[in-house]
Amino acid sequence: MIFSLVGVGFSVTGRQTARRLGIFALSTIALWHGGCVATSGGGRAQAKSSSPADVVIVGGRIWTGESPVAPPKDISLQATAVAIRGGKILDYGDDAAMQRYVGHGTRLIDAGGRRIIPGITDSHTHIVGGGFQLARLALRDAKGKEQFIGMVAAEALRLEKDEWVLGGRWSVESWASPQHPTKAWIDPVTGGRPALLSRMDGHQALVNSAALALAGIDRNGPPDPKGGEIERDPATGEPTGILKESAMGLVQKHIPSPSPQRRYEALRRAMRHAGSLGVTSVHDMCGLDDVPVFRRAEVEGAMTIRVTGYLQVGDWSDDYGHIEAANLDSDLVRLAGFKGYMDGSLGSRTAYMHDHYSDAAPEMLYPRGQLTALADRQEAFRELVADADARGYQIAAHAIGDEANHQLLNAYAYARRRNGKNDRYHRDEHAQHLQVSDIPRFAELGVVASMQPYHKADDGRYAEQAIGKARLRGSYAYRQLVDSGALLVFGSDWPVVTLNPFAGVDSAVNAKTLTGEVWLKSHSLTVAEALYAYTAAPAKAIGMGEKLGTIAPGKYADLLILDQDPFTIDADRLGDVKPVMTIMGGVVVYERE
Repeated sequence: MIFSLVGVGFSVTGRQTARRLGIFALSTIALWHGGCVATSGGGRAQAKSSSPADVVIVGGRIWTGESPVAPPKDISLQATAVAIRGGKILDYGDDAAMQRYVGHGTRLIDAGGRRIIPGITDSHTHIVGGGFQLARLALRDAKGKEQFIGMVAAEALRLEKDEWVLGGRWSVESWASPQHPTKAWIDPVTGGRPALLSRMDGHQALVNSAALALAGIDRNGPPDPKGGEIERDPATGEPTGILKESAMGLVQKHIPSPSPQRRYEALRRAMRHAGSLGVTSVHDMCGLDDVPVFRRAEVEGAMTIRVTGYLQVGDWSDDYGHIEAANLDSDLVRLAGFKGYMDGSLGSRTAYMHDHYSDAAPEMLYPRGQLTALADRQEAFRELVADADARGYQIAAHAIGDEANHQLLNAYAYARRRNGKNDRYHRDEHAQHLQVSDIPRFAELGVVASMQPYHKADDGRYAEQAIGKARLRGSYAYRQLVDSGALLVFGSDWPVVTLNPFAGVDSAVNAKTLTGEVWLKSHSLTVAEALYAYTAAPAKAIGMGEKLGTIAPGKYADLLILDQDPFTIDADRLGDVKPVMTIMGGVVVYERE
């Protein structure tokens, strides 16, 4: 626990002593306790403030995050202390300078020489869904078929007879024998309960026979829905249990909707998890059912993260009114625009590529992947984008394949031609595989590249097999995008992968796959650039750069005290960095015991 001194009396609340933490010599405590006029590092006398701070943090090493460079080049002095009042940064500087803000009731926290950085923004989450996943079956760590089946069996035994077996997030690419799961694996162990277990990327799912029966899927039909595929045995036509993209909806619509109370509990669970990882803000790809949950949490004073939401809808033009009706437009909870889908994922071979997949089998129905039903109506899609742009909404569109990204950029270019240039950033969610000629267009069109670096750790295991080496020049092109002047923001896509932002920093810097191989290292960023993509850049992307994202007077006091300094530790330890304290709006929302 951080050593904490409260008020002028400075009572010790931490379990560790100042000696153990190596902080705060007695002479320094006497200086602060005495309330005398202190001298700053520059020798200027600092008068006592007439209005004390709520919180003063001293003994740290501050990275303000105002530019994507490592300390101390980011600021003129190596600041060690920050004062907070009314939920905002009051001032920062050295310890002596910040003494002027200490008064009765000030909580004084000594960081013990640790690194202090702005709070992390995860720029792509499904926060309520992540809260549900924390309480569901997680198959990501299954090492093979037998363990996979055993984990499903254990989950089924835990559930009531009428409950669905839900969760998943499985991936087979790292298995010694990477067999694709089928309904035959799980039918014997699910006890007649319907089951839907999503792949890690969420773009295909394994379902059992009970779930297929509820949806009326058998060897006789139905046909594949637009933008989806019911995987079938080529010889018999029998469904294998794998549903891709929109075909998942045939089963998902039969899953009982969770109650508002369960959604609220999932949000609270997710926020606690986020705080423990240093996430103070999210850009959330949410649904209409999440809106009243966010509203309730804000009204009850329960929000411990900031949420900027993008409604996931099938046809934006039918849903403009939902944003206005929701009346969520505070600095804590707001709706900014809409989330749509261009295509699927690389792992499911449903990302839409310009050329065929390199490993496409002759019988593959969609050898280039698939556009969604909405995106496939290209002219109508362009008009929808332009209409939303004209109404002042921000668009966040999922695009993974190089051709899907190309067509999305074309739609944004059309909106600009029709409506004129504005200062609003539309977004390309994922932007994983790009045609090299499209990379400069992000900066030219003012499009945010919203990327999830830990996806690279996953895709690196099979991307070359899927699309060939030549097309990798535009894959996970962080370095090329930054160098071209694009605004790059990072997130996780949680619960698709871990919410831990330092796992993302590790991947963006070290370029290691989940199997430990280095992949596309020349596309990597520096530590400071990666952190900038998690702090200042996301605030700019949502038009809140004047309020969030850096440690500067007047901005919200969202900041972290870290257990290790990401700028000085060995690069291979970046994924192990954790906060010892997370502060959001001047309030400590997480403190490590």
